[in-house]
Formats: sequence, structure tokens, C-alpha cells
Amino acid sequence: MHSAIHEIINSTENRVKELYKIKNNETPLESFTPNTQKIIDSILSKKQKGKAPIISEVKPASPSMKIREIDPTEAKRIATEMEKAGAVAISVLTEPEFFDGSIDNLMEVRKNISLPVLRKDFIIDKIQFDEVKSDLILLIAGLLNEKLEEFIQHARSKGFEPLVEVHNKEELLNALDTSARIIGINNRNLTTMQVDIATTEELIPIIKEHDRISDTEHLIISESGVHNADDVRRMISAGADAILIGTSIVKNDDIYNKTKELVDALD
Repeated sequence: MHSAIHEIINSTENRVKELYKIKNNETPLESFTPNTQKIIDSILSKKQKGKAPIISEVKPASPSMKIREIDPTEAKRIATEMEKAGAVAISVLTEPEFFDGSIDNLMEVRKNISLPVLRKDFIIDKIQFDEVKSDLILLIAGLLNEKLEEFIQHARSKGFEPLVEVHNKEELLNALDTSARIIGINNRNLTTMQVDIATTEELIPIIKEHDRISDTEHLIISESGVHNADDVRRMISAGADAILIGTSIVKNDDIYNKTKELVDALD
């Protein structure tokens, strides 16, 4: 993995240590049941209506780029514009050091929109599931490795539906060997940090063949590197059920119209 990923993991490990320090003074979040089928149905319904299912992301920064200042009030405004424009779900970054995300941003978004909300962070310890409620939670196959299924089951027991993220064939085969229902294909290579949306095109046939042989059905989400309507059409044509888009929406001065442009890409 790239050195930037190791830095993020080290930072996350320090956050986890702090969580354990305050664990005895806080009550764990009450568990709830994830409405997984509703989330899946809403995505598939959008596609059936001829619209692109876009999961738009409240993304203040990436390790290489500051995008915009986003406090909870701004997160609420941005997410509301995304919802009005037809997004099918909202992703909120909560990693604080490298992505400038926050738990407060997620809480404010979830309070003010009716769409499913995805928590996007580097989940490496079960204590992180007690930080904040969300409908979906990102689990990165390449970080969890042999612990992936254990974390999927724990996520569901706490009320989250996991979005299991893969970056290559090896991680995908690991994910397909678990009970994951939603698989995100991140087009970023974690060794070089380069983005190539052809990754989605290369990995989707593996999922489709697995589902055909195993009589299973996975929801597939393409992540990273999608910037415009042409990219959206390309990913949908490749077989993606939804597309997670952050940077190209959030850096735009008109959140509503940029989101709508992408949602309407199939018109």
C-alpha cells in the first residue's frame, strides 16, 4: 500500500486508542436493524426509472487536495441540495485528519435528509461502530482481510449494512467469499494512488459470473474517478448499479446542478 494509506491507518489507530480511553464514560449506541432491502430497492428503482443512481458524497478533502470547508451547517446544506437533485444516498466522510471529515457532519446530515446515509471512514476496530449511527458503513476489504466477515456480521448486529470496498481481484474474491450484499469497486490503486475507471469494467464480470454460478445477487457500486455524464454512462454500461461521486460534485459551485447533471446522465 502507498505510504499515505499507512499514515491514515496509523492516525486511525490513534483515534481508536482515544475511543477506548473514554469508553467507560460513554454508553454504546443502541443497536437497530438495518433496512437493507429498502436501500437496495431505492437504488434499483432509480435505475429502472432511467436515472443514474448517484451516491453523492460530502467530501471536504482528500489526502492530496483540500476541496472546501465543510462544517455541520454546510454539510446539511450540501446534502440537502444533493437530495433535491435526485441522489439516491449520501456518503459522509468522518475521517478527520486526512479528509477533514467529522462525526458531527454525519449527524447533521442524517437528521436533515430522508435518504440512506453512508459513513465513509477507515473502520479497523469494532469500537468505531459505537461512534455514530448511519444506514450504511464502509468496510475496506484490503484493511480487514481475514477479519472481513467478522466485521460484516458485527456491523449488521449493530444496525449498519456494510458496503464492502475492493480495489483489485484478490480483494474482490475475498469479499465474494463473505456474506457481503453490497460491493464497492474503488477505481483507485492503493499502491500507486492512480485512478482508472477501467478497474470497474475489469472486476464487474467476476462478480456477475460468481452470482450466476452461486445463484447470489450483489449490488455493485463504482467509486472514484467519475467526473461527468460520459463517465456515468460508461460505468452503468459496465454493469454498475450505482456510482459514488464526491470530488467532482463538491468542488462545483452549483451542487444541485452538478448532481442533477450526473443523475440525468442516462436521459
